[in-house]
Amino acid sequence: MKKVGIVLTSLLLMAGLVAGCGSTPPTATPTNGVSADVKAIKDKGVLKVGTKVDVPKFGYKDPTTGKVEGFEIDLANAISKKILGTEKIETSAVTAKTRGPLLDSGDVDLVIATFTVNEERKKSYNFSDPYFTDGVRLLVKKSANIKSLKDLDGKKIGVAQAATSKKAIQEQADKIGAKVTFLEFATYPEIKTALDSGRVDCFSVDGAILLGYLDDSTTILADSFSPQEYGVASKKGNDGLAKAVNETIADLKKSGELDKMIQKWGIK
Repeated sequence: MKKVGIVLTSLLLMAGLVAGCGSTPPTATPTNGVSADVKAIKDKGVLKVGTKVDVPKFGYKDPTTGKVEGFEIDLANAISKKILGTEKIETSAVTAKTRGPLLDSGDVDLVIATFTVNEERKKSYNFSDPYFTDGVRLLVKKSANIKSLKDLDGKKIGVAQAATSKKAIQEQADKIGAKVTFLEFATYPEIKTALDSGRVDCFSVDGAILLGYLDDSTTILADSFSPQEYGVASKKGNDGLAKAVNETIADLKKSGELDKMIQKWGIK
């Protein structure tokens, strides 16, 4: 009986060790001090980032060169340099609707795509400290003689699918008693085309994004709603990566480099 007890005790200890190994979180820190999620990026030798390609100044694909450039591309390169020691990124085009799924599937390591931080989204993703703050604004035709949201009573507003603009505008419209309807589009160029053709009376998204679509026939109204803080999103559990991103943003803010990057692209 004594031998049986010893054998059972040994088996239980072994089972405990196996269970302990199996329960190690993916971001556990190896002996070299680098988390598993960051090590995976180092092993690949490239940081995969979901970015916008239709937002001038933030993430925009130049039709002439085919190169994606902008403030958020520069930010992605800074994070890459922090992790890999060099600017080595691979970008994937995302929209407001596709950026979450691409992060969920692991097709990208990070999403840096005018992604507004809110409490609901924090339940699904890790978000960095904000690197830019904006507000939801309204772009209209000059010829429409629209001066404020109140003048959009009974009008159609074009917004991006899965963006926060619709909720922000609806809440404000309810406060002032204006009845508005929305048409949702997959991309910003589609909304601008709808505004130009008269399908919608207003193009609404964050002000800095609208600046990229402002032309001689349009104007951005003074109204600004619901502060929008942009953060870098990463997958839940990839805490080592989230830490590296926050450290990069903190360093850029402290050195003044983040402000220089914003100024470089003429973002207001």
